[in-house]
Amino acid sequence: MARLKDIAEHVGVSISTVSRVMKNDSNRSVSDETRKKIWETAEQMGYRTIRSSKTKKNEPKHIYHIGCVVAIPQNKYNNPYFSVILEGIEKALATQGMRLEFVYSIEKQSDVEQLQKLVKEHRIDGMLVVERIHPEAYTWIKANVRTVVGVDISDKDIPVVSYDRAAAAQEAVSHLIDQGHRQIAYIGGPELDDNFRKEKRYLGYQQAMKEAGLPINDDWVIDVKWDVSLSYELTKQAFENHGPSPTAIFAASDMMAIAAMRAATERGLRIPEDIAFFGVDNIEISEFTSPPLSTIHVPKLEMGLFAVKLLLDYLDNQYSIPVKMIIPYRCLLRHSSRKSEGQ
Repeated sequence: MARLKDIAEHVGVSISTVSRVMKNDSNRSVSDETRKKIWETAEQMGYRTIRSSKTKKNEPKHIYHIGCVVAIPQNKYNNPYFSVILEGIEKALATQGMRLEFVYSIEKQSDVEQLQKLVKEHRIDGMLVVERIHPEAYTWIKANVRTVVGVDISDKDIPVVSYDRAAAAQEAVSHLIDQGHRQIAYIGGPELDDNFRKEKRYLGYQQAMKEAGLPINDDWVIDVKWDVSLSYELTKQAFENHGPSPTAIFAASDMMAIAAMRAATERGLRIPEDIAFFGVDNIEISEFTSPPLSTIHVPKLEMGLFAVKLLLDYLDNQYSIPVKMIIPYRCLLRHSSRKSEGQ
């Protein structure tokens, strides 16, 4: 029976490198080409491994080159929403002995050209697209990459992993209404370059208000363009210029909600006695705000994990039609939306 030493000599690498590959150890980088040679040599020599004992159903047949394009620019690894999705993606790939070739975002036209170069240089087999990106880049990816899987995007032509944004927002606002609130503000932003009021979380807010027969005060529908600073500044301005204040604010992300909470407390408003807050995402810090923020738990890690599973399944030709996988969200009720006496 072949030994690690035999495989190492045949491939031309160290025994420790062979050992790391056999153990699916992703802590130290080994090129995909070398990794592939090691597995192929091991199988040719009859070396029995955990990998070879797995069924084809659960294990990809090849090592693939995977890229990722993210909607948010540059700080994707520090963003409390996107970073968890990326964590799920990287974890899922590591268990299969793979890694992301790159994580890229589009900010300007020249970035589209750079992305095209990256795809060609890394010989990308599959691409993960996290939320909507520059239309030209997206069209090129679909035309030039063998398999594309989307995370939280709308496209019937490709497999997609998502959660129901509109339903989540509607449930959060309905909770506020059940608590007795009738003047509920909205803070959010557009999807890419779309109209602010076409974003799904706004539509969920709008539907909840409509079903309850409640009017929407346009002065308190605030487009902060997903910018934390704008969320604080524009909410502060609304308190100063558009009285009376709402009794509750639904924000389309926790970061926007937390910034608006600061504007409210600086105004002298008590949370939740004077004004309630509800966010979306369940980022880690939301549990530690003062008071803790009620929020929608978005299954960020799971979306990343399942996106990789779908991508590898399609690359292995296990499916032929694009499927849409909806991951359940959870409504987390905390102190910021608690019903106060007198409401």
